[in-house]
Amino acid sequence: MLGVDDFATRRGQHYGTVIIDCSTGQPLDLLPGRDAKTLANWLRQHPGVEIICRDRGGSYADGARTGAPQAVQVADRFHIWQNLGTAVETSVRRHNASLKPSTGPDSTANISTGGPASTDKVMSPIEARIRERHTAVHALLAQGHGIREIAREQHIGGNTVRRTARAETPEQLLAGRRQPRPSQLDPYKAHLDKRWSEGCTNAIDLHTELQELGYRGHYQTISDYLRPRRRQRIRVVGPAPPGVRQITGWMMHRPDRLRDQDRQRLTEVLARSPELDATSRLVRGFAEILTTRSGQHLKDWIAAVHAEDLPGLHSFATGLEKDWDAVIQGLTSHWNSGPVEGPHQDDQTPDVRPRQAPAPP
Repeated sequence: MLGVDDFATRRGQHYGTVIIDCSTGQPLDLLPGRDAKTLANWLRQHPGVEIICRDRGGSYADGARTGAPQAVQVADRFHIWQNLGTAVETSVRRHNASLKPSTGPDSTANISTGGPASTDKVMSPIEARIRERHTAVHALLAQGHGIREIAREQHIGGNTVRRTARAETPEQLLAGRRQPRPSQLDPYKAHLDKRWSEGCTNAIDLHTELQELGYRGHYQTISDYLRPRRRQRIRVVGPAPPGVRQITGWMMHRPDRLRDQDRQRLTEVLARSPELDATSRLVRGFAEILTTRSGQHLKDWIAAVHAEDLPGLHSFATGLEKDWDAVIQGLTSHWNSGPVEGPHQDDQTPDVRPRQAPAPP
């Protein structure tokens, strides 16, 4: 009863094959290659193999079929689940637009225009940008994103992200900024505020008024002072929408192990996309088949997949049909490639603590 898998001596370039005795967990041999011929030759030299647990790769299937035609092949449950994760990610990526919440008129916020009747401070473009960046960075940090990932996504430097992350409030970032120098416009700003609140927003007219009051400065100084008030609205950045892999991970995790916040966000995404909602339901159904080893229901599950417009899952289902006998053995028998992947796991949680995909529900 053998477990067969590949290993890398130099990832991406040199690979070999490890063969394990599944009944004892002891390694039997290391082969210099992972092609069908290498495995077939070894099996011919070691007759009497009854069961071969393998991944979904075609080379080991062909090698087992050629070298030990009498042996029963078992497609490992972990690798089947990992293949499903890849198919789910393809489906989520195809409906990427559903991950983003719809934007309405509330996606922006007014900036105070600051007149004499208002004590609100007028927000300059630089201050608005700093506050916007602080909101975005802390929202992404709360979702578990790293500094480098945030820097790439927001197109800002890593040091800027770190400095923003250390600041609990935007004011801590603004406090150290250079204060504006005194201006000859300062004595006339109260008049400008009053006239702006009265509806006079033409800088040329206001320049003429101030000249009559004794102002000797340039028109451009007045225009620069009024410019932030003309920015009636700024974009307010809410929490970043979940990414493709994040949604895939939520779908592939046990529902009872999801955080309440993640479960809520997944529910919101599924409500916006019937296709992703169907994908999630099918994942739950397949997880039930896998964890209870009830492979007799696989045909019904595949029929349900083909009834939906989900090309990613269609490809996965077709792959199962092409490897049908081995897949059914994997979904009904207790044999798996756990001893090959690492320390033997309790068969009640069948070898699905993968290196990349999360455990099934």
